Amino acid sequence: MGIFLLYDSTDENSFNHIRNWIKQIEQHANNNVVKVLVGNKSDRPDKVVENERGKALADEYKMSFFEASAKADVNVKESFEFLAKEIFKRGIESSSSKNLKVNEMNQDSKKDGKCCG
Repeated sequence: MGIFLLYDSTDENSFNHIRNWIKQIEQHANNNVVKVLVGNKSDRPDKVVENERGKALADEYKMSFFEASAKADVNVKESFEFLAKEIFKRGIESSSSKNLKVNEMNQDSKKDGKCCG
């Protein structure tokens, strides 16, 4: 229901692998899966992947982006809370949509006098 795509901000190769991981997700995961891109090690002075590049990639794939540092405890809790809230929100929307369809089917069967199949 939710996937973190995490790259190391000090490692260009880990950032470059994100596109491949997204292709794998698109091939094998549910279309409604919540994806969040996280650039880790944001506190490091030797960063090679700047925040703007991470944000641009997230925008390209229409996903949310967090720059985080596990060591400095920056945006770790926030990214997990965001993912959980988005999963919950999509679950509610999906349930509401299914209930609406069932209600519409019930109304249609009452109109033509048929019931229950």
